[in-house]
Amino acid sequence: MSNKGAGFVTATALLVLTGCGAGAASPPATSSTAQPGTVQPGTVQPGTVQPGTEPAAKVPSATVTKLLVFVVENHSLDQMREAMPYTTGLGKQYAVATSYQAVTHPSLPNYLAMTGGSTFGITDDDPPSSHTTDQPSVFGQALSLGKTAKVYAEGMPGNCATEASGQYAVKHNPWAYYLTERSSCAKYDVPATELSKDVTNGRLPNAGMVVPDLCNDAHDCDLSVADQWLRTQVGTVMSGPDWRSGHLAVVVTADEDDHHQNNLVLTAVAHPSVHGVVTTPLTHYSLARLYSEVLGAKPLAEAATAPSMATAFGLKLSGR
Repeated sequence: MSNKGAGFVTATALLVLTGCGAGAASPPATSSTAQPGTVQPGTVQPGTVQPGTEPAAKVPSATVTKLLVFVVENHSLDQMREAMPYTTGLGKQYAVATSYQAVTHPSLPNYLAMTGGSTFGITDDDPPSSHTTDQPSVFGQALSLGKTAKVYAEGMPGNCATEASGQYAVKHNPWAYYLTERSSCAKYDVPATELSKDVTNGRLPNAGMVVPDLCNDAHDCDLSVADQWLRTQVGTVMSGPDWRSGHLAVVVTADEDDHHQNNLVLTAVAHPSVHGVVTTPLTHYSLARLYSEVLGAKPLAEAATAPSMATAFGLKLSGR
């Protein structure tokens, strides 16, 4: 991916939405030298931000210390725009990337790219019993620095489950594939029922991911189902102290498209410091880099040379 051509349209908030194959506020990788704040006339529609819908608006300059990523499944940018009004509106209210691509097919290597900066040569969706990696993840990186990490997997029967069960797909739960981090995974890779408690207590992790089940991620059910699920879950997150403090950024994205748009997927970013349209070419490696940058750590593997999402969106991080 080229490191040229970064672009950003106005800046005021950060939440990233990402999808794989499938109430917050109501909806109304590129070079690290990219210049945030470049305004492209006409790309932001007036009236998309409704008064009173930005819970963290009073702390737009707060340093981002926590990143929570939501992933949906197997739909392209255009499909998501058309069938996910809440998610699309969230990108309009905060910020959206229009040139964000998954790195490959199928699902699993994309999740590994997001969390380890590499596909590790994996080209299928087989369970951890078939293959694992001894390389670090961003979750293990967080813990090694004395920070927090957590994956919330919907429908998972127990912590760090390594086999599919019901609507739980282990191929969408990347931490289970990092073999040397299995003991940490057993503690902090938890059923999604724990999310609301951590939101209420202000204990969302520095490096976090929320994995819907096979229906709510739009893998087996319609995009409208995933969109309504995100409305509820992101809304819950935005009701908590981590979001209100301005220290939490949220990302919503898709793991991959359905082979119809060159792996281009809708990716929304929410934070009270950014607002607009980012045209910088970004990938899942850029997302892995963002995790590490939020942690104040060196990006892992190919994330080290991926375009910086922090730069593209103009996020304020510690030490930047």
